[in-house]
Formats: sequence, C-alpha cells, structure tokens
Amino acid sequence: MFREVVFPLLYGLVIFFTGMKVMEMSLQRMAGPMLAGWLNRATSAPWKGMAFSAGATALLQSSTAVTVLTIGLANTRIITYGRTLGIILGTNIGTCLTTELVGLQIGRAALPLLVLTLLGWATFVVLAERNQAAHEETKRTLFQIQCSFLAAAGFAFVMTGIQVMQSIAVPLRSMGVFQWFLDRSADSLWWGFLAGACLTALIHSSAAVISMAITLAATGVLPVEIGIAIVIGSNVGTCITAVLAAAGGASAGKFVAAAHVILNVAGALLFMPLIDQLHTASAWLSADHGAQIAHAQTLFNIICSLLALPLCYLPIWHKKPPVSAPSAKSPVA
Repeated sequence: MFREVVFPLLYGLVIFFTGMKVMEMSLQRMAGPMLAGWLNRATSAPWKGMAFSAGATALLQSSTAVTVLTIGLANTRIITYGRTLGIILGTNIGTCLTTELVGLQIGRAALPLLVLTLLGWATFVVLAERNQAAHEETKRTLFQIQCSFLAAAGFAFVMTGIQVMQSIAVPLRSMGVFQWFLDRSADSLWWGFLAGACLTALIHSSAAVISMAITLAATGVLPVEIGIAIVIGSNVGTCITAVLAAAGGASAGKFVAAAHVILNVAGALLFMPLIDQLHTASAWLSADHGAQIAHAQTLFNIICSLLALPLCYLPIWHKKPPVSAPSAKSPVA
C-alpha cells in the first residue's frame, strides 16, 4: 500500500506544491508590488472589484495573496466594506483558472514544457547578467521575462505532480477503504463535501484537492457527482486561510474573513442539493469526466458570486471600517 499509493501520492503532492509555489512567487514578483495600488484604484464599485480581483487571482495563482492584501486595505481604512465583499467574490472566480487548465489533461506535455521554460529562463538570466549596465527599463523587462518563464516552469511542475498522482488510481480501485468511502458517498454526497472541506483545511490548498478529484475522475475511479461534492467542500475548507490571516488583527480584517466564510458556506448549502443539475451542465460542456469537475467548479463559483454581488450594494456596507487599533499591524503599507 505504501509503495503503490502513499508514496506516489506524497511524491506527487510535493512536486505539485513546489510547482504552485514557484508559479505563485514568480507571478507575485512580476506583478505583486503593484497589486495593492491596483486593488485600491480598481475597486470603486463592487462589480469592478469582483472583476479585477478575479483577474488578479488568476494572474497571481493565489487567492491568499489577494485576500491578505484586502484584509490590509480594510484595516487601514482605504476601502469600504462593500468593496472588500466584491474583491472576495472575485477571488473565488479567479481560482478556477488552475483547475480548468488541469481539467484539460495536458500532463503529457509537462516534461517538454518544463525543459523549454527552464531553458528560456536560463537564457534570460544570462542576458540579464551580460546587461548589468543596461537602462533600468531594459533590466526590468528582462526580469519580467525571467519571471514569466519561471511561472510557466512552475505550471509544468504542477502538471508533473498530477501525472505522478494519477498512478495511484489502479491500486485505489482494489482498496476496501476507498470503496467504503465511495459507498458512503453514494448514500449521501455530504461525505464527499466533508472530505473536500477537511482535506483543503488540512493542506491549505483547494487547488491540490480539486486536482486530485479531477485526476481520479479522469481515470474512472471517482464518480463525477462525488467529485463535484468534493469541489464544493473544498471551497468551504479554503476559508481557513482567511481566518488564520485575520486572527488577532483588527475588526476590519475579521470582517473580511467572516464574509469569506459566510459567502462560501451559503454558496455550498445552496448548491449541494443541485449537484445533479451542476453535473448535467458541466457534461454539456465536456464529455471528459475530469474536465466536467473543473467546469462544475467554474460554474459554481461564477453563479455564487453573481448571486451574492447585489448584496455588496446594500447601504450598510458603504461606510469605511473603523480605525484600527495602534497595535494592529497591516500587511499593506
């Protein structure tokens, strides 16, 4: 069991998380320093904040980065409560990009992509070293190109990790414990929901949990309906990151974290009885089981965010958060 299931799973997760971290750090170094200013300027209305934060989250591959910055902006009274709600809704949409790419099942191209991107990154590192006396604009351009190549290499690592995890599909089919879980989930999809929420809270990555569900569904081990339940649960489990980020901080940051939890839990309670309809809609978009789970997550997050968006315009949210206590430190200067 260890050699066939546990080791490939752990090994694949290590590669997956390495790729996610490389991709996240590269993109943040390329665009992160300007993100706080962009968020402040682009959130004059909740719908604008939702659209911008969706794009920023997709670009940075990190809803955590955008959420933590939002907590900081709220703590420093730069934005109103309603604008923070719009940003939160946008981060839920932006996280769908990674799983949509995973759902394309392009893992076979992972190794060639990794080699090409690392060669491209090394080439521009050498060019940067040879152009130390170049104009600042030229050096900045070379640096951004390096970051983009490194981000693509990180994505190749993510795809490689998923391929490694796919190798556990056959052994899992013969395991009685996994079959027990499938039997329980067949009786009630809430088992899948709980699995997704608990796993995501434990490893702090909804992308990893959803990717595993996509992988198992694509290989025929996991029914799509259970995979969708896991996806909905992971959207609740991911709230733990915002809760931890706001713990011990000012009341404005705690409001952002609480709003994140309430919006995600409400969306999950709304869609859990509608999993069959969500499956039907995603099956209309693709015949591949893995892609269906990715599409279901995208539909779930977009619909939930659009349904909640009008709430951001209620007059009660127009005021700015109270002044933070002097001891409260904000992550945004």
